[in-house]
Amino acid sequence: MTQQVPSTEPELAGVRNFRDVGGLPTVDGRRVRQGVLFRSGHLAHATAEDAAFLASLDLHTIFDFRNAADQKLEGPDVELPGVRNVNLPLSDPADGAEFWKMVRDGDLDQLRAVLDDGKGVARMVASYRTIVTERTAEHSRVLHALIEDSVPALMHCAAGKDRAGISIAVTLLALGVERDAIVADYLESNAKHRRYRVRRNGGADSAYTPEVMELLGPLFDARAEYLEAAFASIEETWGDVDGYLERGLGVTAEHRDRLRGRLLD
Repeated sequence: MTQQVPSTEPELAGVRNFRDVGGLPTVDGRRVRQGVLFRSGHLAHATAEDAAFLASLDLHTIFDFRNAADQKLEGPDVELPGVRNVNLPLSDPADGAEFWKMVRDGDLDQLRAVLDDGKGVARMVASYRTIVTERTAEHSRVLHALIEDSVPALMHCAAGKDRAGISIAVTLLALGVERDAIVADYLESNAKHRRYRVRRNGGADSAYTPEVMELLGPLFDARAEYLEAAFASIEETWGDVDGYLERGLGVTAEHRDRLRGRLLD
């Protein structure tokens, strides 16, 4: 599997899963430029030091893929001077306030009913497929913004894993990044210091039992099969990546050349 170029990452106290995707290799021997495309979890809990670091990146645009329920739960992003904030809500794999209430408050029987026997994995796979096939307008808007002026850019959702992960993957596909490298970057979200902190109400003895955490695992893991399902949906619906970009997202070969000029060394 292709390895990402090593880079020094900051220790952000209030922002999970932050990283620069610079260094990823393309199929034609180029690499994603450092300092132009970042990904993370939400910025609502960024400390003053975190905000100062983020401001130092000279970001043009922050793409926030959270929905209203996410923003109500976590709060708005920290404000960074001179940075454009674009909110493009995408379908959360665990979409719906009632579902999240069950995740936070539900007892073991409720969790088993919804997530056991592969249902959690199936929910994630279906969601990844839906995000690429039905949210083409949002992904088109992101790519066209990057083509025109929105660089450097940061893409995030709540955990920085699913919605931001797919949007980053779509961008990397448009750049011609090697498929193995896209998957490897996606799987970086599994690192302990990156993972979303699951909020469960109740005492630790009941809220975070091994069985509970196993049931919730599919929702909070980055699994290659999820991203591969998204890729499969692209090929099933549009034939290949070129067809997806051109017919699905309205991104032509000329657009891709301009995108590569902005984001590749």
